[in-house]
Amino acid sequence: MLTDTLMVYDEAISWLYSTQKVGIKLGLESISRLLRLLNVNAAPGPGGSPVIFHVAGTNGKGSVCAVLDAISRAAGYRTALFTSPHLVTFRERLRINGAMISRQEAAEGLSRIRELVKDWNPHPTFFELTAALALDWFQRQNAEVIVLETGLGGRLDATNALTPAVTAITSLSLDHRQYLGNTLEAIAGEKAGIFKPGVPVVSVVQPEAAAKVLRERAQTVGAPLRWVEQPVAQAVALAGSHQKINAALALAALEASKLPVTREAIERGLSGVVWPGRFQRIAGAKGVELVLDGAHNEDAARRLVQTWREEYAEERPILLLGVLRDKDIEAICREFAPLAAEFVAVGVKSVRACAAADLAAKVRAAAPQTPCAVAESAAEGLALAQIRSRESGSRVLIAGSLFLIGEILALLQGAEAEASAQ
Repeated sequence: MLTDTLMVYDEAISWLYSTQKVGIKLGLESISRLLRLLNVNAAPGPGGSPVIFHVAGTNGKGSVCAVLDAISRAAGYRTALFTSPHLVTFRERLRINGAMISRQEAAEGLSRIRELVKDWNPHPTFFELTAALALDWFQRQNAEVIVLETGLGGRLDATNALTPAVTAITSLSLDHRQYLGNTLEAIAGEKAGIFKPGVPVVSVVQPEAAAKVLRERAQTVGAPLRWVEQPVAQAVALAGSHQKINAALALAALEASKLPVTREAIERGLSGVVWPGRFQRIAGAKGVELVLDGAHNEDAARRLVQTWREEYAEERPILLLGVLRDKDIEAICREFAPLAAEFVAVGVKSVRACAAADLAAKVRAAAPQTPCAVAESAAEGLALAQIRSRESGSRVLIAGSLFLIGEILALLQGAEAEASAQ
């Protein structure tokens, strides 16, 4: 039943974003309590609906989720997708059959949740509230398949309050060290925290330090573990050879779930999958081609450079770069240094942003022979990069943070990105 104080969408989103001041609080107590109050079934029975896929890892989570969603929809299942962060609008995070949650449904769901948590201490976090909204909406929408991307880590992530049909682990590397630990073993331990007794685990091949942790955890909890070693042979709509491994992981997860899916559905899903902000190509102003990729850590930057070489050989782009200050900025700049013909360093619209001037200093240290301009906003940076592109004939590559990608997409759409810190 709706509360008497039903919020409209803008008010609801404003309230939700205000909870970001609570910060990031890892743990399952609040989300478990909230799901109970919302009557969300956190442990679907064997062979029952919905079939839940839980995806964790450092890089590639979103791509694997997008492939699982695309194939499940192509097979005719009513499919729910939960991902983060959003690029332009919060509503991107919650989808049924590819369609975002409506403004009205988001406002109604958040109104219910606000009423439930108004007296809680500690107050649920932004991510816990978002996950609760998603899972409540998915159940109301009678989703047959639910694809969940973890937010941060895994063990104490709000998505870990559910019992899935299959757990999938994408490539692991060092990121979010302040929350997950400073070693690959520690990070792997957090990701492996989503393993559950009897629930199959599929993982891409990992560095041995991480693989050892995953093997030991799987054995301890009694979760069958399968390594995915070979890329898919089929064509995949997402650019980059690494996406064929991500697609193979998604197929292994589908197989482990025993969800009936035809070969035709697999081929249609792989050939039609869309995942914005990951080597996304868009026409910019006056014939300039833009490539947008939210490569926000060292490993992702390395893969972006590899994908660029696969697609454009030795062409060197104008690289519009914006990075959050809690990332390994020096490592990201080192990866991009050999690629860029010129850099434009930009400040991202986030409280966590690295200032443009500070970023430019790190770029110049990594690539002292490469010109680097400074822009104080995404709009200024895009305009400058496009001018330099027209003068040089080079494409523009926009990278470093998904928050920057969201700002650029909003500019191109004539919209305003809903800013988020998480």
